[in-house]
Amino acid sequence: MAYPASVTLYEVGPRDGLQNETARLPVEAKVRLIQALSACGLSRIEIGSFVRPDWIPQLADTDQVAQRLQKRAGLRYSALVPNRTGLDRAVASGLREVAVFMSSSEAHNQKNTNKSIAESLEHFSAIVPAAKAQGLFVRAYLSTVWGCPYEGEVDPRRALEITQKLRAIGCDEISLGDTIGVGNPLQTRRIVALFLEGGIEASRIALHLHDTNGTALANCLAGMELGITTFDTSVGGMGGCPYAPGAAGNLATEDLASMLEGMGIETGVDLEKLFAAGELAEDLSGRKLPGRRLQAALGRRKPGEARKAAST
Repeated sequence: MAYPASVTLYEVGPRDGLQNETARLPVEAKVRLIQALSACGLSRIEIGSFVRPDWIPQLADTDQVAQRLQKRAGLRYSALVPNRTGLDRAVASGLREVAVFMSSSEAHNQKNTNKSIAESLEHFSAIVPAAKAQGLFVRAYLSTVWGCPYEGEVDPRRALEITQKLRAIGCDEISLGDTIGVGNPLQTRRIVALFLEGGIEASRIALHLHDTNGTALANCLAGMELGITTFDTSVGGMGGCPYAPGAAGNLATEDLASMLEGMGIETGVDLEKLFAAGELAEDLSGRKLPGRRLQAALGRRKPGEARKAAST
């Protein structure tokens, strides 16, 4: 079986992870976490969301976070933008990459965005061209492709049709989400194959796989076998979805990075620095994070060394 020589890990912890944490971190703590992740060799990091503060209060200060970051050359920083106001805030904060978001099931789209699928697509038909006119790279998240917490099974042909429309209005990349983490490798192969047959290039697809059933790594392998090379991950496995009851956290960045290193697949990630960033995320969140490789790394530390890396 042929696998790609290199894979991109798209770090969503500072956004998708923190939005589901009960702790509300100050700006300084968020900046510290993003800087630690920036030092790991990651090439893409999502730093927050320009949503209304009453929607997701954990991310209310993304403007300040973006402005205080010491940005590294060659590292792409992005954030969610739900509307034109969010887009303007992102541009004013110096970001050159943004993301819009919707679902492939009507019920989840209504819960998550307060819009129908048709209304979301009409909404994006104004936002996305405006972003492209300013030279921004635009990603689109499409949630519940593998299943919906309200509707159950979702016809992947519906998700493909939405994706084709998102590409037509100018979205550069589509992140397909297993929002509740119910996917299996065979299902993943069928979904990815359907999208490729439907004219969506592998280079335009990212997989956003939650790990509720412990199958996210296996689903990544299924995607890689069909040429997918971008995967969304979250430091320490933080995350979930506030509008997807029962959804566990995202696939842990350390878990995928470690597996790929063992397979000889290049990610550019320094694992020891990544473990240190995960340790910091655990300290800041105030709880034990679910990432398996992070916990294994922390467990190998000698007594008295457990919090050392996070303080450097």
